[in-house]
Amino acid sequence: MSDTNFYALISRMKYIGRWSLMRSAVPENIQEHSHMVAVIAHALGVIRREVFGGDCAPEHLAALALFHDASEILTGDMPTPIKYQNQELMEAYHKVEDLAAQKLLDMLPETLRPAYAPLLSEAKGEEYRLVKAADKLSALIKCVEERKAGNAEFGSAEASTRASIAAMELPEADYFMEYFMPAFELDLDELGVGK
Repeated sequence: MSDTNFYALISRMKYIGRWSLMRSAVPENIQEHSHMVAVIAHALGVIRREVFGGDCAPEHLAALALFHDASEILTGDMPTPIKYQNQELMEAYHKVEDLAAQKLLDMLPETLRPAYAPLLSEAKGEEYRLVKAADKLSALIKCVEERKAGNAEFGSAEASTRASIAAMELPEADYFMEYFMPAFELDLDELGVGK
């Protein structure tokens, strides 16, 4: 295994599909998903800092989010209902994710590994909560987009995702839900493009 394969493997995120048990009107891969999670994580960081006066580095949150599913290049995307079915399965899957993240890290020259190690391991504490909220918000956006495309397949996922976001009791996520989420219900003309 070469210690220069990391970026070539990261570019393959586009081949790993999400929502594998669901019929999607528009397929989504983990590269697209990770980009949206990074955009939202950055937004949540800005909201924390600018709206709520908290100490936060939005750019760091964006970087964490870009790599939050990188291990899935090697493991694939396990459907949420399976991954969280019980504690034993969840713990086993987290171990597999940790091993995959280490394998990715080993594909970098040793001098670069310390910079990427925190990005490839699961974030902890408040950073984790914000990235996890961004992940959930991205999933909710996907559910809304599928519903708008006439796909009822995502109805239960939308309801459970909304409930899990509310249960996080995270002011930044609540702010995003109140001020930004309604726009995802609009069509292109309603969004004001070309006006």
